[in-house]
Amino acid sequence: MSIDTETARRVAKLARIAVDDGDLPKLASELSGILSFMEQLNEVDVEGVDPMTSVTPMRLKRREDVVTDGGQQAAVLSNAPEAREGFFAVPKVVE
Repeated sequence: MSIDTETARRVAKLARIAVDDGDLPKLASELSGILSFMEQLNEVDVEGVDPMTSVTPMRLKRREDVVTDGGQQAAVLSNAPEAREGFFAVPKVVE
């Protein structure tokens, strides 16, 4: 599939990218190259290949989903520059 300069201009406009008229042929060529590569990928036989989320076979560590009370208010507030009455104290923003 080949992209012409008008299509490249339209793609640039839809992507809100400012492209000079002199650069449109180069952009059209690059877009055509990308589409050619995608066509090559479509020719690859992936029958029987499981989808992957990582190149290394590993599982994420899991924990039991248990509701707790947290109990770390003092530890969390110790990181705050200022705390009052058990909450973060921040400067007033709205007058």
